[in-house]
Amino acid sequence: MAHSPHGGVLKDLHIRDAYKHDELLLESENLPSIVLTDRQLCDLELIMNGGFSPLEGFMNQSDYQSVVNDLRLTNGCLFSIPITLDVSESDINALDFAPNKRVVLRDPRDDAKLAILTIQDIYRPNKIEEAIKVFGDNDLAHPSVKYLHNNVKEYYVGGNVEAIQAPTHYDYISHRFTPAELRAHFKKLNWTRVVAFQTRNPMHRAHRELTVRAARIRQANVLIHPVVGLTKPGDIDHYTRVRVYQALMPKYPNGMATLGLLPLAMRMGGPREALWHAIIRKNFGATHFIIGRDHAGPGKNSKGVDFYGPYDAQVLVGKYKDELQIEVVPFQMMSYIPDSDEYMPIDEIPKGTQTLNISGTELRRRLRGGLHIPGWFSYPEVVKVLQETHPPRSKQGFTLFFTGYYNSGKDLIAKALQVILNQQGGRSVSLLLGEIVRSELSSELGFSRKARDQNIARIGFVSAELTKAGAAVIAAPIAPFADARAHARQTIEQYGGFYLIHVNSPLEYCISNDRKGIYKKAQSGEIKGFTGVDDPYEIPTDADIVVDPSEQSISDICHQIVLLLEKDGYIGER
Repeated sequence: MAHSPHGGVLKDLHIRDAYKHDELLLESENLPSIVLTDRQLCDLELIMNGGFSPLEGFMNQSDYQSVVNDLRLTNGCLFSIPITLDVSESDINALDFAPNKRVVLRDPRDDAKLAILTIQDIYRPNKIEEAIKVFGDNDLAHPSVKYLHNNVKEYYVGGNVEAIQAPTHYDYISHRFTPAELRAHFKKLNWTRVVAFQTRNPMHRAHRELTVRAARIRQANVLIHPVVGLTKPGDIDHYTRVRVYQALMPKYPNGMATLGLLPLAMRMGGPREALWHAIIRKNFGATHFIIGRDHAGPGKNSKGVDFYGPYDAQVLVGKYKDELQIEVVPFQMMSYIPDSDEYMPIDEIPKGTQTLNISGTELRRRLRGGLHIPGWFSYPEVVKVLQETHPPRSKQGFTLFFTGYYNSGKDLIAKALQVILNQQGGRSVSLLLGEIVRSELSSELGFSRKARDQNIARIGFVSAELTKAGAAVIAAPIAPFADARAHARQTIEQYGGFYLIHVNSPLEYCISNDRKGIYKKAQSGEIKGFTGVDDPYEIPTDADIVVDPSEQSISDICHQIVLLLEKDGYIGER
C-alpha cells in the first residue's frame, strides 16, 4: 500500500478549506492582491493540493534558512528546496505589507483569486548564499542561479495560505491528478507498489525498457509522472511531450502503467532536486522512485564542467532513504544491443558487446534534416509526433534580420530577396522595412535609446510569430544597438532560423546616395538623434553575413544569402 505522505499528513488545502470557501471569496474582495509569476503559480498549486506536504504556505525566514543550510524545515522534517514568494520593495510599500496582513494571490493567466496568504514575515535573502548552498555554485550558467539573480525580486514573504480555488487548466485534464486523486486512483486499481518515473524530455524505447525493467524487478506498476510546469529553458514544450507520452503508453503491458502530469517548476538543482522529487512522488502515492544518470542536471558550468556528477543525485537521496520512506530505484544509462535486439543498463553489458545510442544532439539533427530515426531507438508513433512539432528545416520558418545605416542599401536588398523567395515558393514571405514598421507598428515611439529598443523588440516579436508559423521574414530596420539585436535573435531563433545580416555600407556612400536629403538635415541640426550623425551605431560582431552594396551588386548579395539558406537546408531540394 502507499506510504504515508511526507510529514505524516497530506496537506490538501482545498479539502481543508472547502467549508469556508464562500467566506474567503467574500473577504478577498477587500484585500490587496499580487499577481503571481509562472514559477510562483506552479509552487502555489502544489502547496494547495498537497504535493509539497508538509508545507502549508511559502516558507518564512526560519524555515527558509533551515532548508538552505540543513535541508530541513525547523520542525526537523526533510525538505531540500526553498519554496519562497518573492516580492519587490515597491510592492511591499505600495500594498503596505506587514506581519499578520492578508493578501490575495492571483493567477497571472486569468487574474483568478487562488488563495489568501497571511503574512508571517518579510525578509531579504542572501541570494549568493542561496545559490551556493542550494545549487552548489553562484555561476550564472546555471539556469536557476541566473533566474535567482535576474528575475527573483528583493524580498521574500513567508506565511501560510488558505485555498480559494485551484488554477484552471484547459489541456490534458484527464491526466492531471492531485495527490489525493492519484492515491485514490491507485487504490481503485489495487496498485500497492508504484514506481514513479520523472522526466522533462520525450520518451523513447530506452525509457520504456528502463521503467518496465524497474517495475518487473520490484513487482510493481509504473507511474509516468512528467513535469509540465517550468523546465530547463530550451526544452521541448510540454504539449509535444505529452502527445509523445500518450503515444508511448500503449507500448506498456496492459495494466502496467498510468500517466499523470506534474505542474512543477523545476530548479535543475541536481542532487537537492532529486531529493525534492522523491518527496513529491511520495506525496502522490508512489512507493518507489527512479533516479537515473544526472538527474535534474542543468548541464555544464561557465568553465565547461558539469555542475553535478552523473550519480551525485543517487548518492544524496540514498543517504536519506530510511527517512524518506520511499525506495529509490537507481538506474544507469540504457544502451541498445543490436545482436539481441534489447536494451540493457550499461553496467550490465559484457565488455566488447556492440551497442548503439543516439544522443539528444543527434536526434535533433535528424529531425532538422528530415532524416531517418531508426525503430530500435524510438517508436513510429513517437517519431511522428516529434516530426509534426519539429519539421525539417525545409518546412521551418526563418528570419533575415538586416541592420545598417539609413540608406545603406538594406531596403533594396530586402525587396529583391522578397521577390527571389516568392519565386522559390513553399512558404509565405513577409517584408518588414524599417519605415513601414515605424509607420504601422511604432508610430508613437520617438528615437531615444529606449524607444529604439522597443521598436526592435516589436519587430522581434512579430518576426518570431511569423517564423513560428513557417514563414520567411525579411526585417530591415536600422537596429543600431547590439543588445536589442541580441534580444531579437533570442526571441526569434527558438522558432526557426535567424540570420543577422550587417549591411556594412560606408557612411559616405549612404550620404552620397541620399536623394531625400535626410542626412543633410541631420548634419545641419534640423533632425536630432540621427544614427551615424549624432547618434551611435554599434557595429555587429556577431553578424552571420556582412555585405557592402558599395562594393557588391544587389544580385551578388542576394545570391550570397540564398546560398547560405540552401546550405542550411531552409530552401532548395533536400
